[in-house]
Amino acid sequence: MPSDLRIRVLVAKPGLDGHDRGAKVIARALRDAGMEVIYTGLRQTPEMVVNASLQEDVQVIGLSILSGAHNAIVPRVMDLLKQNKMDDVLVLVGGIIPDQDIEGLKKIGVAGIFQPGTPMDDIVKFIRAHVKPHGVPAV
Repeated sequence: MPSDLRIRVLVAKPGLDGHDRGAKVIARALRDAGMEVIYTGLRQTPEMVVNASLQEDVQVIGLSILSGAHNAIVPRVMDLLKQNKMDDVLVLVGGIIPDQDIEGLKKIGVAGIFQPGTPMDDIVKFIRAHVKPHGVPAV
């Protein structure tokens, strides 16, 4: 697939959590699947994540959160995306997300939530099935 047609994914570790092994595993799996991956590193603010997404012109943002701060971080990211008219960006959340929080995250626009143990192939298939060309609102 030509590089200009490759799906561009930003993988971010927002918040104060310092554990990024899972994010790096996901980034490598997506790269191995032919996607272009930008990994932002640890301790990103929602503003940093959205600014990097805008600069890198990504189609997907993957937020890896293990700290339990998802109910504070994700709504802020979604609000910033809306403010920047980035409604076409698919937002995914992975990590330690309690079952009772999943519905609320989906209501604010998160397209997919992947808890520990999710097969990498399932994540790749989900992205390929749901990513939209720029200018088309995501699922």
